[in-house]
Amino acid sequence: MKKVGFLFPGQGSQYVGMGKDFSDRFPAARQVFEEANEALGYNLATLCFQGPEEDLKLTANTQPAILTTSIAALRVIQGERELFPAVAAGHSLGEYGALVASGGLRFADAVRLVHLRGKFMQEAVPVSVGAMAAIIGMTGPEVEALCQDAAQGEVLAPANYNSPGQVAIAGHRTAVNRAVAIVSQQAGRKAVLLPVSAPFHCALLKPAAERLKEELAKVEVGDLRIPVLSNAEADFYPGKNKIGELLFKQIDHPVRWEECMGQLIRTGVNLVLEVGPGKVLTGLMRRINKDLKIANVEDGPSWEKAQALIAE
Repeated sequence: MKKVGFLFPGQGSQYVGMGKDFSDRFPAARQVFEEANEALGYNLATLCFQGPEEDLKLTANTQPAILTTSIAALRVIQGERELFPAVAAGHSLGEYGALVASGGLRFADAVRLVHLRGKFMQEAVPVSVGAMAAIIGMTGPEVEALCQDAAQGEVLAPANYNSPGQVAIAGHRTAVNRAVAIVSQQAGRKAVLLPVSAPFHCALLKPAAERLKEELAKVEVGDLRIPVLSNAEADFYPGKNKIGELLFKQIDHPVRWEECMGQLIRTGVNLVLEVGPGKVLTGLMRRINKDLKIANVEDGPSWEKAQALIAE
């Protein structure tokens, strides 16, 4: 019998056209986009399906777009196979998807929250002030030391501990550029600036966290029907009373993804599905554990492949 874990992607998974195939094929997916349009007061479906790409890349749009596409895929999976996860986790904004899957958040509330989350993040740091970079080939402690060397009084810190040898950093653009320059001089290591509109998961986003805290307090939360992992603590939510607190903490604290995946693997899952656009989390899991079966579900063809794994 399959014990399945569900993973929900975060920013960086978006692309124009995401969700369209499922929306065209399945009424359940189409309904999710209609719910999002109503909750947000604008046509998110058109933005996801047709772009323009420049608007989709704005984090206030990207975040609800990815969440909506993920929940549309979730509804297809559960409607077609009545498949419910044994455990769920989401990378950054994907944590909202995991909480929706668990019953901790209603979808309409979650999509409004992530829209505001993106808006508050962007407004906290002007576009040219912050930056992020992926550091390849260094351990977590090595990246932490790099950030200390390159900060020079500015904000610079690890933002995502993604997988062995892959850590993203975030902070002031000038500090990030100094770190990239240092790494570029080291053999066997690589630093790549990331195309993001805000420096996520660092101290620069504290003002965004404070603004979102007020919005989180207004939302009714539900009991968690399945275990959900917290990015900030790399542990399972102890109950619904911690939902607001941990989503608040998540904004300006690093995503401890590698540790989260260790926790997920220890639950004994034998299949993992990445539910939503892209294959970013699938790639990270293959770096963390090459033996665990994993598949992404973002459209009809990928869902057919995933069903073959479920049936094995």
